[in-house]
Parts: sequence; C-alpha cells; structure tokens
Amino acid sequence: MLDKLASIEERYQELEKIIADPEVISDHGRWQQYVKSHSDLSEVVGVYREYKNILGGIRDAREMLGEKPDPELKELLDTELEELAEKKEAMETRLKVLLLPRDPNDEKSVLVEIRAGTGGEEAALFAADLFRMYTRYAERQNWKTDIMNTNYTDIGGFKEVVFMVEGRGAYSRLKFESGTHRVQRVPSTESGGRIHTSASTVAVLPEAEEVEVDINPNDIRIDLFCSTGPGGQSVNTTQSAVRLTHIPTCIVVSCQDEKSQHKNKDKAMRVLRARILDKLQEEQRQKIASERKSQVGSGDRSERIRTYNFPQNRVTDHRIGLTSHRLPEILMGSLDEIIDALITSDQAERLKSIEQ
Repeated sequence: MLDKLASIEERYQELEKIIADPEVISDHGRWQQYVKSHSDLSEVVGVYREYKNILGGIRDAREMLGEKPDPELKELLDTELEELAEKKEAMETRLKVLLLPRDPNDEKSVLVEIRAGTGGEEAALFAADLFRMYTRYAERQNWKTDIMNTNYTDIGGFKEVVFMVEGRGAYSRLKFESGTHRVQRVPSTESGGRIHTSASTVAVLPEAEEVEVDINPNDIRIDLFCSTGPGGQSVNTTQSAVRLTHIPTCIVVSCQDEKSQHKNKDKAMRVLRARILDKLQEEQRQKIASERKSQVGSGDRSERIRTYNFPQNRVTDHRIGLTSHRLPEILMGSLDEIIDALITSDQAERLKSIEQ
C-alpha cells in the first residue's frame, strides 16, 4: 500500500508542475484534464502526507524513549505513542478506503425515475412524496433538478416522474436509492382509518455522454403526439410531445413537459442515452456476478430497500438494518444520515472482499 501511495504522491507532484507550465495553460482543454487529475488525487495525497507525519511522530517518540528519559517525560511519551498508534490505525483504514477502485460514474449527474407500484392512488401520492424528498435533498447539495417527464393522477400523485439531478458527485450520493420503497400509513383516501401498505420504485441511472453511447439515428423511431395533463392551452392541441423508440433495445422514452417539440426531443434523447448506458452496464454486471456480493444492494429495482412507517415515525433501510425515527425530516430531504451509512457499509464490504 505504501509503495502505491508513494507513486500517487509522485504523480501528484508531476501534475503540479504540468498545470503550471505556460504551454499547457495555453491549451485550455488539455489544462482542464490535468487540473481534474490533480484534483482527483488531492484527497489521498493529503491523507498520505498526514499519515507520514504520524509515522514520523512515532519514530521520534521511540527514539526519545530509547534514550531512557526521566519518569515524567517517559509517561508523556508513552501517552503520545498510544494516541499516535490510534491515529495511525484510523489513517490506514481511511487510506485503504481511498485506494478502493472508484466507480467511474460517481462524479456524474443522474437520471431518477420514480414509478407508483402496488397501492393505486396511495402509491402515486407516495411517489410524489419521494419526488419531493429527492428534489429537496438536491437543493441541500446545491444541485439542479430538471423534470424530463411526468404522468399525474387526478389527486396530485405521480404514476411516473422522470427527472435529472445535475451536479458533481450526484451519482455517488444517490446510487443506492434504486429499489422498491414501501410506505405504511393511513391514506387520505381511506375513510376507515386503516393502515395501508403501498410501494413505489426508484431507479437511479448515471447520465450518459454522447461519446459513451453511440446511437445511430436510423435506429430511432420518432413519434409526435399531443401532451396530456396540466400545461395550459397547448395541451391536447399541439403535437409537442415526443416518443423515441430505440429499435435494437426496444427502449421507449416519452417527453411532454416542455411546450417546444425541440426541447422535448432533446430531453428524451438524454433519457434514452442514460437508459441505454444502464442496460449495457447491467449486462456487464450480470457477467461479473461476484461484484454483486460486495455491494450494499444489487440495484435490482424489485428489491425492497426501505420502509417509511408513519404510525411509528420510522424509516428502516433493510439492507443495512438502519432505523431512524426522523421520518418527517427525511421526507423533507434530510437524507445524509442514511446515505452516509450506506456508503460506509459498501466501503466496508468492498474492503472485506479485498482482504479475504
């Protein structure tokens, strides 16, 4: 590990010189690439340097102990060594985590798809709750959200809502949200006061760049139709809604939220690219079954990952056994407690699989 860290620090120092080179600075695209590489290494190099300082402190303390100091100084040195040993152990664990292979999608923006599952209107209302939860979480992270497509119900729920969350690191924070989310509460449509269990599914896909997914225009069938639902006078009168069908994969994407046909087509293409990339990556994941054992969740959208129980003010994530009694705050976007625990659990599982 130390050899690898030393080579990373050496590369970091090389990059410092490169990004200060006037010739490189004059080529903006090239300079940006080097700056990003330098930035990507900065955290691990900073921790490694701190770790080296701790090792130096341990070495100095041991040398002083070897000189047989007086009892008072010896006691101080023994205490210092004990504290430094604890810091060293914690720093080694952190360095191991930083050296874990990074998900190439972690820095990307994401496409989030929420669909009402079992439970009829109540499931659609819960889908709207989840949409609000994620958009408010995005606001807390200073990320931008952009609705791609919606399918409302009569009482304000969503049969389906698809939206983009744009911001660096969005995928790294939201990737474990894919799966079935279950709600237990008395629905507003229930007159007898009985608790119902309903569910909605969430899918989180990394946004795909054009260079990552090569789509042949001849493989896409484009259908135009009139928008439905809220939207003013243009609804049901103008063929601004767009449906794209990718013939090789049979993936169908619709977008109708914009009044402009051109904007709807652009949004639909972004969704289509993300879904095609997800399909390709899923096929690759299926070939490497061992990877799934080291993940918090498989990402399978049929997997029940979380329950929101209103009578008990409880949210339980079933993958890691985490329970929080802060349901209202969580539904208002206070998700960091759960997301941090999921990331920590995933890192621990991956460390365990490497050490075995």
